[in-house]
Order: sequence, then structure tokens, then C-alpha cells
Amino acid sequence: MNKKLGVKILGTGSYFPDKVLTNTDLEQIVETSDEWISTRTGIKERRIAADGEFTSDLAYKASLEAIKSANIKPEEIDLVLVATITPDMFFPSTACFLQKKLGLNSVPAFDLSAACSGFVYGIATAKAFIESGLYKTVLLIGAEELSKITDWTDRNTCVLFGDGAGAMILSASQQDDNVLSTFLGADGSYADLLLMPGGGSVNPSTVETVNGKLHSIKMQGKEVFKTAIPKMAFAAQKALEFSGKNLDDIKLFIPHQANMRIIEAVAKKMGIPMEKVFVNIYKTGNISSATTITALDEAIKTGKLNKGDLVELIAFGGGFTWGATVLRV
Repeated sequence: MNKKLGVKILGTGSYFPDKVLTNTDLEQIVETSDEWISTRTGIKERRIAADGEFTSDLAYKASLEAIKSANIKPEEIDLVLVATITPDMFFPSTACFLQKKLGLNSVPAFDLSAACSGFVYGIATAKAFIESGLYKTVLLIGAEELSKITDWTDRNTCVLFGDGAGAMILSASQQDDNVLSTFLGADGSYADLLLMPGGGSVNPSTVETVNGKLHSIKMQGKEVFKTAIPKMAFAAQKALEFSGKNLDDIKLFIPHQANMRIIEAVAKKMGIPMEKVFVNIYKTGNISSATTITALDEAIKTGKLNKGDLVELIAFGGGFTWGATVLRV
């Protein structure tokens, strides 16, 4: 009987646009202050894509880093999966645009939409494809340009979001299994608390939807906050249970970087000391599906994670969606 295929993480990469938008810069745009933003969110600055720099461009640059880290040739990739809520276009998929830029003709490619949980959903998807034997080497991306769907007159939301992309190469292995567990959840009854209402079949693009700013993020922050904490903690605990590990086994916890208060509250609820929680929200803002993978890439590159360490990614986003995964780097 053949041994069940494991999933090996071959490499990671990330990319952020050059432009930095600080809290001081935002003081010139809306009625706010660095102190107000910092104390309520933990964010000091975020990156903003340049004119003519698209989500697929960010994904492409992060992919090149991951391919280099994995020490593989692009043509070894046989599936391209992009988690995003800010695609280049509704269709073709951003994954198809990325596939073209990488020169991966005929390789299957598609987008996955699970908001801020997108990359964790993507890991579960890649794991299933690899373990089934259908694909051997998957390029998984979390890429966002939230600046393009932000209402820059709404001081409650425009201070939160930024742009960036992260990438991971996962491959079939008979010896290693770096994805120990995944857990996913969703509840569409919360859909009206965090959404972009314009542009789809419910509110097709019209002059009225544009003037009404329906093509930008709408969020009921207090309600999102109250739900995110228990759902993230629950997902993290279930993924730990499925992996057969406990809190002490995990070297580092990487929660979705949405709000510092949420991060601290989840850590407190789970009994995790903050020194075991990775935080980079102060310099990235919330970049939705890209937060967990860019944070993981930074943790590896800065030596906070070493080969063989266990790390747990925890996410929560619009939908509502939530999920967690335990990885061995």
C-alpha cells in the first residue's frame, strides 16, 4: 500500500509596493490623528500600490521570491491559486493574469475568494489537491490592493487597509508533511457586517452605485470585533486539536493582522503570551488575504522561525469566514 502523500512547504516570498502612507499623511486626507489610529488599531503606516501596479503585479513579484526560495523552476508548478478580494478584474481571474506573467502556459489557475481568511482557505485547498495526487506543486498566493476599494472619506475604514502580496510553494512529498492540520468555518448570516455591496449582480455598476460609494468597503467595526475574537480562538483551538499539538508546542502564532486589539484579545482568550504572537500590523495595515503569508515570510526571514519550528496561522474575514492551520516550517 502506498504511503499517503504529505505536503512539503518548499519556499515563501512577499512583496510590498514602494509607496508608504503614514498616519500623518492620513491627517491631511480625513479628520483623524496618528494617536487616534495608533491607539485603536496599532497601525502606523501601510503600503499603497502605484498607478498602473495591479494585484497580479504584486502577486507576480511575490511569486518570484517564493520560486527563488523554493529553488525550483517555474515550469515545475502545475497549479496556480490566488486568494484575493481585489482581483485585476471580475474575469479573467487574477491567477490567469499571473500564470501569463510567469509563462506557465496551460497550467490550471483560479482565484479563491474568502476575504481575510483567503490564504488559510488556500492552504486547505492546495493540501487537498496535493494529497489527492491531482497536482504535485502548487503556487499559492495571497494578494490584495485594498486601497482600490477603500473610501478615502470614511475615517473609520480608510485608516485600516493597505496593499501587498505573499506567496508559498507547496509540493507533494513521501517523506515530509509540513501542513499538519487545517480548520475552516463560515457563516453567511453575518454577510452584511463586512462587505463591498457594489459591482455584482445585486448592485450592478451604475452612476448611482458609484456616487453612493457602494464600490468600497463597508464595515460595522464593533460587530466585526465581537465576532472575530471567539471565532479566531475557536479555529485556532480546533486546528491544534486536529494536529495533535498543544499551545506549548507552537513556536509562533500568526493571527490575521486586522487590528491590534483583536490580536491581543485572541491571545488573551487562548492564554498565549504576546511574545509568542507575531505582529507586523504597525507597518502593513490590514492586507486581507495577504496578511498571514507576508507575516510568515517575514518571521522566517528574520529568524523568528527556524527549520522544524511549528507555527499556527489564524484568520478571520468577511463572509464571515475563519480558519487556522498548523504548519512545520
